[in-house]
Amino acid sequence: MTKLDERIKNAPEDTVQKNWVNKLSPDFALGYLQLMRADRPIGTWLLLWPGLWSIILANHFNDDPSILPNLELMLLFLLGAFVMRGAGCVVNDLWDKDADALIERTKGRPLPSGRVSVFGAFVFLAFLCVIGLLILLQLQPFARLVGTISLILIVIYPLMKRVTYWPQLMLGFTFNWGALLGWAAVTGTIEIPALILYAGGVFWTLGYDTIYAHQDRLDDLIVGVKSTALKFGEKTHIWLSVFYLICFSLLLYAGWLVQMNVGFYFAMIFAGGHLIYQLKKLDIDDRDMCLALFKSNHHFGMIVFIGTLLGHIA
Repeated sequence: MTKLDERIKNAPEDTVQKNWVNKLSPDFALGYLQLMRADRPIGTWLLLWPGLWSIILANHFNDDPSILPNLELMLLFLLGAFVMRGAGCVVNDLWDKDADALIERTKGRPLPSGRVSVFGAFVFLAFLCVIGLLILLQLQPFARLVGTISLILIVIYPLMKRVTYWPQLMLGFTFNWGALLGWAAVTGTIEIPALILYAGGVFWTLGYDTIYAHQDRLDDLIVGVKSTALKFGEKTHIWLSVFYLICFSLLLYAGWLVQMNVGFYFAMIFAGGHLIYQLKKLDIDDRDMCLALFKSNHHFGMIVFIGTLLGHIA
């Protein structure tokens, strides 16, 4: 058996098996990279897209004529999304290590399986936060403040599933913070279009993370944690339709406020079609379908990103 085969055999059930982490990671780093979900980039993309949308909208609002505004800033956001999403996963797993040990899909994760110690996880978390701080220091002072505030959300989000059926709402507040940070990084302020974009992102997250939560709703009942999947149940399609309609409307409104060009609205036709596709395909009792539709939101984020670029230059 090759090392890759052995790693795939021992990998957590919810990991991506044939990924760069399993293929290239040295043994000492494997558990830590899995802990920060480096083998599953979907979370990084979902965290990154609102920030990139906001950067382009803010540049258009400021009449920046360049085709790719603030490319250096976008690269900083890419690195920051990777690092801070990883930090958030470490915090989440520290909160959830006992519950994860009771669930088939998550019991093989580094903390509940014992492959990474609690002390090691805290040290690794500190390391990631230092990198995040170094990235944040590259931004202007007001943006640093906005970025620092997000740490509060990162810490308290994992607690929400224990006290409310709406932890997906807190995730929305957390994962879309880049919409505020991107605007602040470009303009040094937070203005109405950024707030509208942020709100649209929150409703987007409410939709896609409810889909994701349906994978675990039976296990969540056993463990005793809450989610919108449990709250909505068979009415999930109705709730998601409302969330996605509000999301789509708010994104259009944000584009209108900054006077995006026609290319933005053309691309948003496809973005809206993608949301409708998710609603049509969703079967809340099909775990594989729920995971596939959740991951497909990366494509939605990409379509909106392309739309902001088109709306900026065309």
